[in-house]
Amino acid sequence: MHCPICSSKSTRVVDSRLATDGMSVRRRRECERDRCGYRFSTAEEVELLDISIVKRDGHREAYLRDKLVSGLKKALEKRPYTDAQFQNLVQKIERDIQKRRSGELTSLELGETLIKHLKRFDKVAYIRFASVYYSFEDLKMFETELNKLIKKRRRTSKKS
Repeated sequence: MHCPICSSKSTRVVDSRLATDGMSVRRRRECERDRCGYRFSTAEEVELLDISIVKRDGHREAYLRDKLVSGLKKALEKRPYTDAQFQNLVQKIERDIQKRRSGELTSLELGETLIKHLKRFDKVAYIRFASVYYSFEDLKMFETELNKLIKKRRRTSKKS
């Protein structure tokens, strides 16, 4: 790991800690160059490799985390969440993908995984994403999905 200040290749790990979710490691590093000594943190997490997404038309493309993050950020635009909460959401989605133990995933399976997690994370973002994903063609379809959420909320609040 290069020092971000002096670009020295000589850095050492001072401390390592497992994140609360157990899926990433945070490391404190220190530059070993005499006059620098800069301390910085790095994060190490599981990376999804060699997963292909099978699109609706049958063509395949590599899984790209950036594409997932971009879609989630569009759905969550102007919604209240922290960076840590967002990273946790992405990790949960990727963990679900990994649990499948398959080198291929259809875009429909990926979309359903995102829908499931967004529904728990933020209801407004869920509706935004669902309206695009399910291609709501009119207000009636949108209203039907909203009513499902309202009914579920009422059932949950009655149990409390």
